[in-house]
Amino acid sequence: MKVTIIHGQSHKGSTYHIARSLAMKLGGELTEFMLPRDFGDHCCGCTRCFREGAKKCPHHEKLAPITKALNEADVIILASPVYVLHATGSMKALLDHYGYRWMPHRPDERMFSKQGVCISTAAGGGMKSANKDMSDSLLFWGVPKIYRLGFAVRAIDWESVDEGRKLSIDRILDKTADKIFQNVGKVRVGPKTRGLFNACRELQFILKSPSDLRYWKKKGWLEGKRPWKG
Repeated sequence: MKVTIIHGQSHKGSTYHIARSLAMKLGGELTEFMLPRDFGDHCCGCTRCFREGAKKCPHHEKLAPITKALNEADVIILASPVYVLHATGSMKALLDHYGYRWMPHRPDERMFSKQGVCISTAAGGGMKSANKDMSDSLLFWGVPKIYRLGFAVRAIDWESVDEGRKLSIDRILDKTADKIFQNVGKVRVGPKTRGLFNACRELQFILKSPSDLRYWKKKGWLEGKRPWKG
């Protein structure tokens, strides 16, 4: 199993430790990125990725190692502490660069067989909205199985988290790891992802974006083919 973690911060706090703990339970080959250390550029809104292709993005070369790891991963873990009720700016800046891979545009068929995990922590609240910031991208990339884990750690660093709370978190991670193992190699694309894909398919006939329409035609998705099995 290949696991890729993208940490939405460069310090090793509660979110980092929880994401790494889940990865260790899963085992296999682990690839990690910490933001903004490993990628810190903001999308400049040039729209070249949409109009001319991903390689025309000014940040394409810097982004390439992350893109490769996402493509090869069986499990993608997006982890971010809560910043003002949302994911970190660094996480958002990274995800902005993959707008062209959203289903209305040019989704990668490899995403439709993966599992994704969103992990967020806060001293108090905001985990639901932070996880949504990340899970929206996983959903629109085509990832059919997404786990959302939010933890109120009641502390500002991992060392200060109550031991009982750590045990509770560990039990949740054990259950999540078990579910992931059960689905390895046999992730099914459910009604939500199918419905979203079909709606985006219809959009191609309405919007007629040259690059997107050409991509969908090449994949055969405007006819009977689909980016998943079964």
